[in-house]
Amino acid sequence: MRVNERRIVFALCRQFVIGENGARKLRVEIAMETTFANPFQLEDLLAFDEAHFCRILGGCLRNLTLEQLACGMRAASVQLLQRVVSCLSRDQRARFFQVWQRLVPWDESERASQILLNQFFWELTYWQTPELYEELTIGEQLHPGIFRQLEPLVRGKVVLDAGAGTGRASFECVCAGARLVYALEPSPGLLRLLKQKLTCSPAAKSFLPGAGDFASVPLASQSVDLALACSAFTAQPEQGGESGLEELRRVVRPGGAIVLIWPRPEDRRWLVERGFHYVALPGGQQMTVRFPSFTAALRCARRFYAHNQNVLRYLLRTRQPEVPFSVLGFNAPCDYCWLRIR
Repeated sequence: MRVNERRIVFALCRQFVIGENGARKLRVEIAMETTFANPFQLEDLLAFDEAHFCRILGGCLRNLTLEQLACGMRAASVQLLQRVVSCLSRDQRARFFQVWQRLVPWDESERASQILLNQFFWELTYWQTPELYEELTIGEQLHPGIFRQLEPLVRGKVVLDAGAGTGRASFECVCAGARLVYALEPSPGLLRLLKQKLTCSPAAKSFLPGAGDFASVPLASQSVDLALACSAFTAQPEQGGESGLEELRRVVRPGGAIVLIWPRPEDRRWLVERGFHYVALPGGQQMTVRFPSFTAALRCARRFYAHNQNVLRYLLRTRQPEVPFSVLGFNAPCDYCWLRIR
């Protein structure tokens, strides 16, 4: 999966008041800043298969309490409630239904639902509107020096691109001389777009696209020379974490390497503590996102950067389909971490 936290900032403050009669009144005080405009509804969460949904929900419950989850699910269908409950432990289910059965003011329920949907926003984008996500990311070109430096690890090698999306890093690997690239992506929509690209690409013979994620890489142990992820792997368990790192280690042959391109700044220390080397290339301050067209730039600005008014202002002032990363407000794709497997 792509690293969505670059474009999201959450500040969550929760307060609960216990009345004298023992009833627990839920008061949610939430300051939340997001850059995106979220068009999704609760029932869109049924787009995910159960295993993937549970993995994402587990990550959400680090930022949300069960009380907030239950409050936000007041308007959910029976089918969605069943999906949520199937992901909870027995004790969690009991607490969830305790709160879900209580009367909660409509506005609090709506706010809790929106917080939950915001946590799922990027995954829903990958699964429900992959074409729009492709418009967003097609212009996020990696620093050209990254694959120049990685070429010795890629040329003539078997490579795994985990969380491949629509193939940004996979195609770079082929251009750098990879013998074979396993491009694994859990989102059906993004995987479909990748396969469409391959139908008219001379590089198709070097690709093996398929479904897969960090939790369970469908490859034999020691079967690749290089495992990489581009803006996909994080320290969070649902986006890799310790178990995902072990999966990447498992499939890499001794002497091979793991490379994580464009890591989150907050994950660098975690990676260095696990033996990774961090490399930052110069020129990141000048890098820009080049959208397919000015219309596409406006469309993406109004969806993904709706609450960063600097982006829309910049586009309307310049009338060009590109925006500097400095205006977008996050780091440019000019760095990577690497680890040699012994």
